[in-house]
Amino acid sequence: MPGRSTSSSGSTGFISFSGIESALSSLKNFQSCISSGMDTASSVALDLVETQTEVSSEYSMDKAMVEFAMMDRELNHYLKAVQSTINHVKEERPEKIPNLKLLVEKKFLALQNKNSDADFQNNEKFAQFKQQLKELKKQLKPKEDGGLNDFDQIKDKDASRAGNERDGLQADREADGTEGVDEDMIVTQSQTNFICPITQLEMKKPVKNKVCGHTYEEEAIVRMIESKHKRKKKACCPKIGCSHTDVRMSDLIQDEVLRRAIESHNKKKHRQSD
Repeated sequence: MPGRSTSSSGSTGFISFSGIESALSSLKNFQSCISSGMDTASSVALDLVETQTEVSSEYSMDKAMVEFAMMDRELNHYLKAVQSTINHVKEERPEKIPNLKLLVEKKFLALQNKNSDADFQNNEKFAQFKQQLKELKKQLKPKEDGGLNDFDQIKDKDASRAGNERDGLQADREADGTEGVDEDMIVTQSQTNFICPITQLEMKKPVKNKVCGHTYEEEAIVRMIESKHKRKKKACCPKIGCSHTDVRMSDLIQDEVLRRAIESHNKKKHRQSD
């Protein structure tokens, strides 16, 4: 890659940035480690809230998310500073190579000086974590009139519907002699909400469309979008009746609350079968 450098004899020559660019690539890989750490901290924090563990433990996870977001921001600034310095040298091609370390530090500090708490809202995982935490707390918050919260209402409705359907099924069996019918054939209304409109199977990793609000199995909707884009077409929301005609990867967010509701429903179902 072109850029001039001085040798020990004082003559100028071309410098290769391949080593630096290779190091940058390794640093970018480290970003995936930060991303995995944020996923873990987010999951633990939501578990703590759901089980109503002491607030200090939840605060520790929230603090961990902030630290991960700060590391991610700092790493991004450093990568930008190095890349900007490389581009500058390549374009200017100075006769005497400048102090690259000093240039990188100067650009890095300039970016760091612009830091603000508002930056965290631009971190997709951090913003998503705060939104999911807010939604889960809202669902778990006791009603002022002493009634069930939203999360318990879902589970209570599941139990009520399942009970009613078992009672109705038993009466039908006694009437027509079909007592051998498998109860697993029953699909309750709540379970219908757990079904992916693409695979028609219960979702394991649901993602929500920020635009229309519908949910899908992550792998299925991603595959559908990629398939459409390969044919230069837009992906329509697969939910029947939805008018959204341009589903994009950037529209999809993890629906942690729904995932937990599905898991809770299945655990309860297994306990009943045992």
